Amino acid sequence: MQSMNDPASALAGMLPFDSIGLYEQPKPRFIFKMPRVVPDQKAKFESDELFRRLSRESEVRYTGYRDRPQEERQVRFQNGCREGHTEIAFVATGTNLQLVFASPSNSYMQNRECDFDKEPGKVHIKSSLIMNGVCVRWRGWIDLERLDGVGCLEYCEDRAAAEDALLREQIERYNQRLREFEDKQRGYRTQDRIDQDLELRMANSLHGSAHHGHHGGPVSSRCHGPPRHGLPLQGRKKNDLNHGHHN
Repeated sequence: MQSMNDPASALAGMLPFDSIGLYEQPKPRFIFKMPRVVPDQKAKFESDELFRRLSRESEVRYTGYRDRPQEERQVRFQNGCREGHTEIAFVATGTNLQLVFASPSNSYMQNRECDFDKEPGKVHIKSSLIMNGVCVRWRGWIDLERLDGVGCLEYCEDRAAAEDALLREQIERYNQRLREFEDKQRGYRTQDRIDQDLELRMANSLHGSAHHGHHGGPVSSRCHGPPRHGLPLQGRKKNDLNHGHHN
């Protein structure tokens, strides 16, 4: 059991298991958010086989609440449309779509995205969405009793232009962060080289001082008195003998 008076035990209990050191510099997180659209949406819409098939008007069906009775599904379908959402599928390809649109009770919209009044017994729906990185619009109608109808996908020019602008802005922010990250890394490497050079110079300086003190110091003479200059020892002896003989 940890003691409440032990600071080390209390601190260990407060820190998470995978925490970094208290004074350790946190590593930079470099996250790139996945783009919502592809760079050339129109080209993909015109060249992709699935988009080509879905761009032709074909049979669609309501797919919600398949396990419920038909009457209940009819009611749930109309309620969902009035709330601004429904689920449909293209029969030929089996492609399922979650459609979201403005509620028909919204009287501020000039072009109604969900219209029960356009044709008796049918509801006409328009819904914009992003499918496989391309901005498209589903347009069609569904019979209120049979819960099937006809619909297709159209390329949405306005939405695609707006998403392209967001994509370019996102890429620019990503490139800016990448440049800042690289600049910081270069600064760290430069500082590391400076620190290494300084440590090497200090080590060489300390080593040179120790070597000079061991071998280069002056040697003190054990003899007292001034040194004798002139002839070597043997020469001085001969000179002294000759001098004494003449005297």
